[in-house]
Amino acid sequence: MGKQPLNLRNVKLTLSFDGTSFSGWQRQKNARTIQGELEDKLAIMTGEQTVVHGAGRTDAGVHALAMTAHFATSATISCFAFRRGLNSMLAESIRVQQVEDVDLSFHSRISARAKAYQYFFTTDELLPPCRRLYCAHLPGPFDMDRVACCLPYILGQHDFTSFEATGSRDREKTCGRGAIREIFAVSLSPVARPAREYVFEICGDGFLRKMVRNIVGTLIEVGQQRMTVNDFAGLLARKDRNLAGPTAPACGLFLKKVYYEEGCPAA
Repeated sequence: MGKQPLNLRNVKLTLSFDGTSFSGWQRQKNARTIQGELEDKLAIMTGEQTVVHGAGRTDAGVHALAMTAHFATSATISCFAFRRGLNSMLAESIRVQQVEDVDLSFHSRISARAKAYQYFFTTDELLPPCRRLYCAHLPGPFDMDRVACCLPYILGQHDFTSFEATGSRDREKTCGRGAIREIFAVSLSPVARPAREYVFEICGDGFLRKMVRNIVGTLIEVGQQRMTVNDFAGLLARKDRNLAGPTAPACGLFLKKVYYEEGCPAA
């Protein structure tokens, strides 16, 4: 490998986005993505072919309140100018909240200690139009107390194969931790709005593809009495995605925060 330029910088971005009109985070040849938009604008600013590494790969339609990303550059542009320039060129659905120089060893995904997600859904008959892009509509009777009985089973370190979407990882590889993840905190609360809206929150050391949405979809099955609490309790041990509930819609999911050292729930 060649030596890195002496003036190489590692720049960390914290950004929020409305994922409604994007095909997820990861750059794709024939689709509009968050990573693609950032890389295109940074290329204009720096004159370099820049690769932006994100803390994770959000799916199409998923939103972020505080996604973390980083990129390497030799440009001497100040952090303030990067923030101002990017926000002037990016669509209004993407906003860079903070730009900072960090150590070259920092990696937005590998250095992350935990991630927190929120999922909003309503079980009311009608979905307020202003919430249709940010809240899943799952109408029907809903017993929040039944769902609350399921939450302790998610906490701790488990094999989450039952909540893993196809294509989440290469199952031929025997190295790594497979489908094992650790969940530090989980909750379900009503949202103070006229409609019967709820927010599910979960924080863990990592998540498999569509894992949060698959957990939520299964919890809603319990809350709407199509699955028992005992059924849910046995899912993790059975390691069978076919036994869990459907994948909840993407529109209700928000990446809330990525934790590094400071304030990490695992610390």
